Amino acid sequence: MSEEKSQPPQDRPWESGWAPDTTRAPGTRRLWLASALALATITACVTAVTVMENESGEPAPEAAEPTTLSSSAPGGLISFATPSKGGTEAAAADGDRPSPSPTTSAPTSASPSAKPQKKDPEPSPSKEASKPSEPPRRPASRGTSIRSVNYPDRYWRVSDGYVRLDRIGSGSEQREDATFQRVSGLADPSCYSFTTADGRYLRHRSFVLVKDADDGSALFRKDATFCPRPSASSGAVMLESANYPGRFLRHRNFQIRLEPYQHDGLYRADTAFRLVAGLD
Repeated sequence: MSEEKSQPPQDRPWESGWAPDTTRAPGTRRLWLASALALATITACVTAVTVMENESGEPAPEAAEPTTLSSSAPGGLISFATPSKGGTEAAAADGDRPSPSPTTSAPTSASPSAKPQKKDPEPSPSKEASKPSEPPRRPASRGTSIRSVNYPDRYWRVSDGYVRLDRIGSGSEQREDATFQRVSGLADPSCYSFTTADGRYLRHRSFVLVKDADDGSALFRKDATFCPRPSASSGAVMLESANYPGRFLRHRNFQIRLEPYQHDGLYRADTAFRLVAGLD
């Protein structure tokens, strides 16, 4: 058996003629272990990336930059960060989205920094616009009295439902009976109709002028319509019946009647009347 020299203590390696083995540098085993661990890590990263590409069908991201491990890892080890699946998908989703572009639109009310804009006050409706529209009324003149030309001191006056040619005293009742409202003709707006103080109309019945209530009939509207015609007397008119052309209102025995036209001076004088201001 060959003699084996006992290994001297480490604090005195050269005693007894023993020298350490210098054929291998110190720490070589650690270096090989670290290199093997790094190679295994790289292989695992490449395998994981390849699997992720096959699952997602997306191109592989660029090679990750090597990062050093924390101080707790063995010294000198280099590791490559492995992108997680969720991070890859999020990056791909962000790549498909359009990049935000600046906008010049006004801030909406949802924005906390947006200030509410003041609205212009709406114009309040005028009083005239708020009033309901009234139905059109027949144009009416002021109170009118009708005076005879050949008896200038006598006027038309309603007495017992008939229209007579009377002298009018100072009494208010007589003056009211001799005052009428001249309105547009019921059968012809270019002609006249006359209303009394109680809202009735003057119409001819059996060719005699009377006061009567409007029954809404076409006959009433025609009987109560009289058309002005020029008279031989200045400022006077003749009143012709709307439904009996050629017949005019005249006074006979101071009764107002409807009679056919006659070519004589008395008829023309009896049919001439002046429309004057009301007596009431």
